[in-house]
Amino acid sequence: MTKYLHISHSFTLESGVTLPSLTAAYNTYGQLNEARDNVIWICHALTANSDAEDWWPGLVGEGFTIDPAKYFVICVNILGSSYGSTSPKTINPATGQPYSLDFPLVTTRDNARFFALVADYLGIRRIRLLMGGSMGGQHAGEWACLDPGRFDLLCLLATNARFSPYGIAFNESQRMALRADQTLGTDTPEAGRRGLEAARSMAVLSYRHYRTYDATQQQSNSEDIDDFRASSYQRYQGVKLWKRFAPTCYYALTRSMDTHNLGRGRGGPAAALAKITAPTLIISIDTDVLFPTEEQSLLSRYIPNSRLEVMSSDYGHDGFLVETPKIGLLLADFLADQLTIDAGTKRAFTDGLSGRTFAIPGTEEV
Repeated sequence: MTKYLHISHSFTLESGVTLPSLTAAYNTYGQLNEARDNVIWICHALTANSDAEDWWPGLVGEGFTIDPAKYFVICVNILGSSYGSTSPKTINPATGQPYSLDFPLVTTRDNARFFALVADYLGIRRIRLLMGGSMGGQHAGEWACLDPGRFDLLCLLATNARFSPYGIAFNESQRMALRADQTLGTDTPEAGRRGLEAARSMAVLSYRHYRTYDATQQQSNSEDIDDFRASSYQRYQGVKLWKRFAPTCYYALTRSMDTHNLGRGRGGPAAALAKITAPTLIISIDTDVLFPTEEQSLLSRYIPNSRLEVMSSDYGHDGFLVETPKIGLLLADFLADQLTIDAGTKRAFTDGLSGRTFAIPGTEEV
C-alpha cells in the first residue's frame, strides 16, 4: 500500500525556485532488521510508480532476488510524477490551482536530494543496496555522488553519467508532440490526450529494438497492404499511457531527464564518478539504442571497484524491465560476492534467489 510523507518546510530546487512544501509517495516491503542494515532502495524509471513489486515482477517479491522476507525494500515516487509526490497536479498555493505547465524544472540532482530528505525523515541512515534502471539509474548515480557514505552497494542498469544529445532529441520530439495538442495544460476534457499518445508512440521506438518489433508485430498475412499490427501497437501504447499518466507530468519528467549530468559542478564525469565509494554492479543491454553500452562502459571506467555485465536481449532498452531472470542472477551473484567480502566484518546480507522458473513478462518501458 502506498504511504505518504508530508514535509511542511520549503525545498529549493537547483533552478533557484522554491517549493513551499513537499509530498512523497512511497512503498515499503518487508521489515527493518535489528541492525537496520538490510535496506534496499529502488529508484524507479520515467513513468513508473513507487510500487516496485508491480512494475519489476520476477525481481522484487517473495522468493525472488529482492525478497521482502529478507530485506526492507523501499521505493519513493519522484517529484513531477503522476503517482502522488509533488508534481504538476499539485495545487500551487499562490494561485489555488494545479501547477500544470507552470511546475518548475526539477533536475535529477533535485530528485536525489529529495530522496535523501525522505530517507532522513524515515530514519534510514544506511542503505545496503541502492539500485535503479534508466532514469532511476540516473537518480541512483546522482545520490551515490551526493552522499557516497550512505551506501554499501550500488547497482546501475541501462543508464548513464549524462543524458545524451540523442536522448534529449527524443524527449524534445515528444514535447513538440505534446505542445502541438493545444488542449495541453487546459481544463478541457481529455486535455493533452492526443499529444501524449503521439509522444508515447515516439518514446516506445527508443525503448525497443528492430528485433522486438520483427518478432512480435509481423503480419500474419504477408499480402496485407493496410491495418498493420505495428501501427495498431503504437496506437495502443499511446492510449495505454493516457489511461494512467497526466500529460503535464510527462512533459515535466522529460524536461527533468534532460538535465542529467553527474559532472555538472563536479569537474566533469570522471571526477564525479570517482566520488562513488560503494562496490558497483553496472548492467548493460547489448541492443539498447537509447542508453548504449558505451555509456555504461564509461560508468565502469571511472567508478572505483565496479564491474560491468553486458546482457544479451532482443528487447532493447526495455530489457532492464523484461529480462528479470537474467538480472536476478547477475544481482544475486553480485550480492553473494559482497557477502563473502563482508564476512570478515560479520555483516550479514544474503541473496533471496529462489531458483524457481517463471515466464518473462511482456512489459514496456515505465
